[in-house]
Amino acid sequence: MPEADDLLQGTVERLLGREVPDNVGLDRWAFRVCRNLWIDECRARKVRQQAAQQPELSDGQVFDGERKTAGEVELGQVNTAMDRLPAEQREIISLVAVQGMSYQEVSETLAIPKGTVMSRLARARAALVTMLNSEPAGTST
Repeated sequence: MPEADDLLQGTVERLLGREVPDNVGLDRWAFRVCRNLWIDECRARKVRQQAAQQPELSDGQVFDGERKTAGEVELGQVNTAMDRLPAEQREIISLVAVQGMSYQEVSETLAIPKGTVMSRLARARAALVTMLNSEPAGTST
């Protein structure tokens, strides 16, 4: 499985390039780094698949420049807003919204109660809406 090899290599590279945080076990930290890399790769794969399925690309037509720019600005705003979320909320929203996992699957994966998953997801969604509505159109900080 080349994907697993790539994930392992990326995890090891990240682990070797950074200091172990204080008060965190090496195994928990390594798992978190690995999971975050996996989520990032799944998110990127989904974006690539969606881009490949767009009629504009498959029909050989050129993207409308204004629409492409607006999409890039919107994606930048979402990425910036996601980066501002606390790690716990970002993790939950990534697993549910990007990976398509059920609340129960997320609960089992992260070993937290299902109610905690739902609460963190609600807070994450509300925070994203607030952040995205407060940014002026055309900017991404």
